[in-house]
Amino acid sequence: MELDDAYANAAYIPGGEDYPESWAERAAEFRAGAVAELDLLYGESPRQTLDIFHPTRLSRGLVVFVHGGYWLKFDKSFWSHLAAGAVARGWCVAMPSYDLCPTVRIDEITRQIARAVDAAAARVPGPVRLVGHSAGGHLVARMACTDIELACADRIAKVVPISPIADLEPLMRTSMNTDLGIDADLASRESPARLERRDVPVTVWVGADERPAFLDQARGLAEAWGCGHVVEPDRHHFDVIEGLEDGDSPLCDEVLG
Repeated sequence: MELDDAYANAAYIPGGEDYPESWAERAAEFRAGAVAELDLLYGESPRQTLDIFHPTRLSRGLVVFVHGGYWLKFDKSFWSHLAAGAVARGWCVAMPSYDLCPTVRIDEITRQIARAVDAAAARVPGPVRLVGHSAGGHLVARMACTDIELACADRIAKVVPISPIADLEPLMRTSMNTDLGIDADLASRESPARLERRDVPVTVWVGADERPAFLDQARGLAEAWGCGHVVEPDRHHFDVIEGLEDGDSPLCDEVLG
């Protein structure tokens, strides 16, 4: 369809098709050596589970990472290694899976992530920081919107949407929408760039080498919300998240600082 190429990532990244296998391998290696609680239920369906990775000292608080995949694919098992940076700096990191389209619609996924955030926050005291990538960037941005009810809302200290899809309307003109089921009403209700932000610090993060559509989406959210906006040099859509593995990276500083 009209915008399929605009939202295609792997075709424009050298070795793009190899990234998921690499993510899964690195994630499994990290889990093998981590202090972790795995597959904690937060909802009724089998995919509504989360992992929590713990530091070896008293925790400074909670980071929740929400994965991407256009709300259509992946689960928490691909991303465990991205907890490494925050854990090294003394934070617990929760990573939820969630039901995928077309089994559910995006608004239901939003509600699931709200439940996951509250469930993780109930287990870990202290401030809560939210970070998500791509569709996960959309979902953590939704947690920063005033229409979302969160029991832990007053504990949220920072939200960092990475390469987020902040306006769903363009995806109506992609082949993916056969499964996503976005219509004008859903786009209006579920697009963070069209909604009011709660009083929480937000920084939108994106790679300079990403597809123009993602650069536009990130800029659009930052402009709509009047919030921070970082364009990281020499990063594309698949490696822009790698800073989360390194506690000394600028991305980790932004999430945790």
